[in-house]
Amino acid sequence: MTARASSKTSESSDKVSVICRALRRAIIEQALEPGAKLPEDALGERFGVSRTIARHALGQLAAEGLVELRRNRIAVVATPSWKEARDAFDIRIELERLVVRRLAGKLTKAQIAELNAHVDAEDRARGGTDAVSIRLATEFHILLAHMTNSPILVRYVSEVAYRCCLTLSLYSRPHSTECAINEHRAIISALAKGDEAKVMDLMHHHLDSVANRALVAPTPQRGRDLLDILAPYADEVTSDRVVKLPKVARRG
Repeated sequence: MTARASSKTSESSDKVSVICRALRRAIIEQALEPGAKLPEDALGERFGVSRTIARHALGQLAAEGLVELRRNRIAVVATPSWKEARDAFDIRIELERLVVRRLAGKLTKAQIAELNAHVDAEDRARGGTDAVSIRLATEFHILLAHMTNSPILVRYVSEVAYRCCLTLSLYSRPHSTECAINEHRAIISALAKGDEAKVMDLMHHHLDSVANRALVAPTPQRGRDLLDILAPYADEVTSDRVVKLPKVARRG
């Protein structure tokens, strides 16, 4: 591959990542409701990209369970069931126990500081919408997965975590954000001390509690124009104001 071709591929990948981050936030924060159509041409117009790049982004979000791809290239926001969510949480618990087992006692001071900074951002978001708090909490877990430097763990943890995140955003009852924040801080502390058994138990208890604190209670749907909905999310991801996670290796 020539340097020019490699640069073009990297640029396309960056554009796909930008679209994915914007759509992911809009979906999880319920700006885009379940079943909402996501036309490739409208996405291309909003983000200034080709339909092909928009299609790649939708494919990635479909792999995460946030988007459903239907016939005739029609993509819509997914509508997960609560039964599927319980299965997803059970799988997620085992995956994330593996994540913290690998990280126990091996995090650098910089990584611990990064995790604490993220939890501080979660704390600052308290009092806002539940959907934003849920998204930030999910990004904490994905950040942990990235710190393992395992592309396979990053891929699978990201996919199952976003599936759980969408379900919580759609169905969860109002809950104590403080509980999740305190549990995240306890996990960081156990990781820093290298207490492998304790941190695995903490992660299991934390994710099980998150699932049990939730309750099926669908949010009323709202009809709005797709481009208007995506405007603030497109602007936000380009400035990376909250957190910029490392790129997940694309499936080859």
